[in-house]
Amino acid sequence: MHPILVEIGGLKLYSYGFMIMLGLVLAFLYMRAQLKKVNLTAEDTSELFLIAIVGVVLGGKIFYILEDPKYHLSHMKEFFASFGQGFVFYGSFLCTIPLLVWWFKRKKLNVWEQMDNVGIAGALVHGIGKIGCLMAGCCHGLVCQNGDKGIVYSQELAVASPKGMALYPTQIWDSCMILGIVVIMLLTKKSKLFHGQLFLTYGFVYAIGRFITEKYRGDESRGFMRFGGLLPDGLLSHSQFIAILIFLLCIVIGIIRYRKAKIR
Repeated sequence: MHPILVEIGGLKLYSYGFMIMLGLVLAFLYMRAQLKKVNLTAEDTSELFLIAIVGVVLGGKIFYILEDPKYHLSHMKEFFASFGQGFVFYGSFLCTIPLLVWWFKRKKLNVWEQMDNVGIAGALVHGIGKIGCLMAGCCHGLVCQNGDKGIVYSQELAVASPKGMALYPTQIWDSCMILGIVVIMLLTKKSKLFHGQLFLTYGFVYAIGRFITEKYRGDESRGFMRFGGLLPDGLLSHSQFIAILIFLLCIVIGIIRYRKAKIR
């Protein structure tokens, strides 16, 4: 694909970074509009985004190390040299949420109502960022089997491996799924049954989609759950296990939130 979007002289604009920035700008503008409705300033929006970025980077990197702690902890020089690569979405997700909840409580806002807005903003960054993954070659799929059509990466700068072979376009699948979730959240925002419904929808649907696409991922080993040898290696990845937990958690919280809203 196109790891470098534009190159003028010695200046290079990388596709992945550009798409992430585009997603962040759109998410920032959306959150700024929502926070204005509760009389919070542009400075508050900036503070919120700074906290979110810290959570995303910290959680994503911690979970990346945990995928293979022995290797990463013994190659920290390599780890920091390629700091812009190697993030685990679920790590970012699970680390950022507590920070956002703390911030909303500090500002005396309805946490679940604001988490619905965070769901939309976060999904925008996530979905558009996956387009950047497609262009850069990260998060790619396995080599296509049985004549299936895929994406061929040939540029040296592309992260994908192996090059020159058709790989499943898992980035496209994920991006379409996530941006589809954004559309669902926007369409159901005014008719939602309880605060938190949109955010839980994001977690619920993404968990299902990620469980499926994980089977086709070939960019790196995610590690597998063995449960003391009860499961054969390669059956259930760490990401799939986390997806199951989030799926169940969203269902339980959704039922509790719905019943509370119905009682009121």
